[in-house]
Amino acid sequence: MAKSDLLPTADAADKQGIVKIIAASSVGTMIEWYDFYIFGSLAAVIASKFYQTGTPLGDMIAWLAAFAVGFIVRPFGAIFFGRIGDLIGRKYTFMVTMGIMGLCTAAVGVLPTIDKIGPIAGVILIGLRILQGLALGGEYGGAATYVAEHAPNGKRGYYTSFIQITATAGLFLSLGVILATRQLVGEAGFDAWGWRVPFLVSSILVAVSLYIRVSLKESPLFAAAKAKGRLSKNPITESFGNPYNLRWVLLALFGATMGQGVVWYTGQFYALFYLQKVFHVDLIHSNLIIAAALLCATPFFVVFGALSDRIGRKPIMLAGMLLAVLTYYPIYGIMAAYAPKTYTAIDAVTKVATPNTPVVFQQFILPYQHYSPVVLGFCIFLQVLYVTMVYGPIAAFLVELFPTKIRYTSMSLPYHIGNGVFGGLVPIIGLSLLSKTGNNYAGIWYPIGIAAVCFVVGALLLPETKHLDINAGESHADEHAPQVAVAEAVAIADID
Repeated sequence: MAKSDLLPTADAADKQGIVKIIAASSVGTMIEWYDFYIFGSLAAVIASKFYQTGTPLGDMIAWLAAFAVGFIVRPFGAIFFGRIGDLIGRKYTFMVTMGIMGLCTAAVGVLPTIDKIGPIAGVILIGLRILQGLALGGEYGGAATYVAEHAPNGKRGYYTSFIQITATAGLFLSLGVILATRQLVGEAGFDAWGWRVPFLVSSILVAVSLYIRVSLKESPLFAAAKAKGRLSKNPITESFGNPYNLRWVLLALFGATMGQGVVWYTGQFYALFYLQKVFHVDLIHSNLIIAAALLCATPFFVVFGALSDRIGRKPIMLAGMLLAVLTYYPIYGIMAAYAPKTYTAIDAVTKVATPNTPVVFQQFILPYQHYSPVVLGFCIFLQVLYVTMVYGPIAAFLVELFPTKIRYTSMSLPYHIGNGVFGGLVPIIGLSLLSKTGNNYAGIWYPIGIAAVCFVVGALLLPETKHLDINAGESHADEHAPQVAVAEAVAIADID
């Protein structure tokens, strides 16, 4: 097959405008993340409205379990919607996923609580979380693939990094809406009914985003492959039934996305739980601290995405994981020293640290200091900076690893297992370890261990993909990506 067979016309992206492509893809993905994050951001406020186990900690763990269900089903959504995306198209698929996500979030906004309809409220909530997880499992792969397949060579890391901002932007937006609502209706009103407003706001955002996305055209690489009859007949079989391609799927998981997932959720979600439940920072202050850290760190998604076009995806991602492994302990020790109060464990209020009393972080002992939101914010900023390092380049890396005909399916599964399962379980595993051990460090054992394993696997086996020209077509992968050439060649072969 000639190189021109799958190469899109030179002005394919220009006809739509790369800015419009990025904006439409990013806004929709940001809204889906916004929908997803509301659950985590409001956990401390409404957990007991749907689950009543007898203790606040038990209610929180039950809520986080429902929250985790949405993460666990994301790989199934990746397979289901990834297949549709490789068979029918990128645009159609991420339109459907966004619609599902928006409807489910709005439904939570009107869902009766356990006091009204009993335990069935929690069951319905889990059902909505499952649908949300399935939808999110299909959204990211579509948006990242769509942008990457429009991006020119040498700038793919830069352009796809704007998709990476959407996750943080969605969290930031959710925090903003929650804080604004709380200020408008007051604490009592927010506890009674105001918590529903952020869920209902989602329906407006989704309608706007769907309107923007309707005007988009299909990805030029996918359209060219379809015109030439080069689409996969069975993307799932070709992605995971082919042993060699499956090897690259597994390497993407254990050498990249697994570590990226735990670093991401530690820096942007677990840190919030630590502030609220371990360090007892109030809701307003904890959300403001997180929001300030996110605002300061977010530009680095683009910085590291662009830098990966020059020095490679692998060194930046692995450096972020290694820094997390080496510095999480001292970071959380400093946070404990500058928190309002320090307890020996979550919900254990028998001893409050006072000035000149060592905090409970045995391996990084600091005398208790006065409460400092600035110091706490800086510690969160460092954690989010690691997030930008591991997350900024990863969309380009995953897109470049797999051929056009199975790209959506192949990249979506390792991404959502790494993020949805390994990353999504960080809060519930961490809080459970805190509860059982009484050791404040226990909460970060899990992300440190996973990131360490991923760093070793990635350092030894992860290929560099920045030199791969995906526009050249699948049969020419060996000319542009020697390390991925065999995987590309096998992946496009018939498996009959």
